[in-house]
Amino acid sequence: MSYTGEVRPGGPSDVRTLDEVVIRKASVGGMDNNAYLVTCRRSGEQLLVDAAADPERLLELVREGASSARLTTVVTTHRHPDHHGALESVVAVTGAVTAAGAADADALPVPVRRRLDHGDVLLVGHAALEVIALRGHTPGSVALAYREPASVRSPDAVARRVHLLTGDSLFPGGPGRTTTPDDFRSLMTDLVERVFDVFDDATWVYPGHGRDTTLGAERPHLDAWWARGW
Repeated sequence: MSYTGEVRPGGPSDVRTLDEVVIRKASVGGMDNNAYLVTCRRSGEQLLVDAAADPERLLELVREGASSARLTTVVTTHRHPDHHGALESVVAVTGAVTAAGAADADALPVPVRRRLDHGDVLLVGHAALEVIALRGHTPGSVALAYREPASVRSPDAVARRVHLLTGDSLFPGGPGRTTTPDDFRSLMTDLVERVFDVFDDATWVYPGHGRDTTLGAERPHLDAWWARGW
């Protein structure tokens, strides 16, 4: 069955197999948080995005990607507690390197070994993920962008398509929650200049909660988002 991005707490992972990586999506916790596991198909190295809740389920997700439960890195997209509730447990079991946006790092419950800035690159085996700072939902919110290679063979692959893991900065229907007009302008400006102006409509968006979307589905609504102010 092809990937849909539809998951529920306690339910199975949804799996997208690409040429270089496999992306697994699972929902955990009472706030229906999405966690994503990116596995390099050649090396077996793995990166987890948001150890949000339910550490046993997240460790099961890691084992789905590699029976040895090998986990190289855990990225926390932002400082809000519902996105790092299981971080301490997952890191204690796996020994994974912790990473988060520099401005949010000190708010996490474990020491952050890699503080991320806009334009940094995270390697997962032979795959590269670009760090995109999206300031506003929190000061240190980050997204990760993975681009498929120019030549692809997997049935679900699209040459050069971007896969964007956005945390709570971009959802179907608009930007993430902000609490001041300045934060809203900051987030919208970053979304326009660092996401919509850079990546094309085929870009697949994996948010921190709920269903996925694409930039093509969201782009026509940018003016309406600016006008409504949230």
